Amino acid sequence: MQSGREKAYAYLKDSVLTDPEMQDRFLSEQEIADRIGVSRTPIREALLLLAAEDLVRLVPKRGAHIAPLSGREIRDLMEMRGLIERFAAERTTDRGTAPVDEMADILAHQDTLRGEETTKEFIAADHRFHATLVAAVGNTLMSRQYDALRSRQIRAGVLALYRSGNRQDEVLAEHRQILDCLVAGDAAAACAAIDSHIQATQHILLAA
Repeated sequence: MQSGREKAYAYLKDSVLTDPEMQDRFLSEQEIADRIGVSRTPIREALLLLAAEDLVRLVPKRGAHIAPLSGREIRDLMEMRGLIERFAAERTTDRGTAPVDEMADILAHQDTLRGEETTKEFIAADHRFHATLVAAVGNTLMSRQYDALRSRQIRAGVLALYRSGNRQDEVLAEHRQILDCLVAGDAAAACAAIDSHIQATQHILLAA
């Protein structure tokens, strides 16, 4: 069973921080406590954890502030993603261990998640698609580092969908291209497809 702090942490990280409407706003500890049925103490503890991860900023006498992703954070995130995902594509292609069947299943599920009401599920599937490729490398430290990007990656992905009405269709097409290259065993083409996918999201986020 989750502790109050764990429940608050998961709710804040997966539901509140990923909500485009919550960007650049201060959080009400009491409102969140009432919403998930815990006291303010675990909310405060969860916010301290999130502050340590630089996901919120604690402002004296005002509370926790959700700072919008800056241009620098977006570029750094996409650069790190590119480094890890390209390496994963190259290594798994060389070894013949690219998890194409599992990625294809995730993509098929993602294709069913259309519309605003499934935006977060769509982006969560997006993360699983890429994380599955990274996990197939078999490097535990790399997988942990990639998982540490999850919250920022989902925030960025949800925001990109929010700003671009046809981004879901584009993401699915870009994922199919990556998968097709992996199936063909073409590491260079897979890396190029990964770069194109990441750059498309970055362009939407930085153009606003």
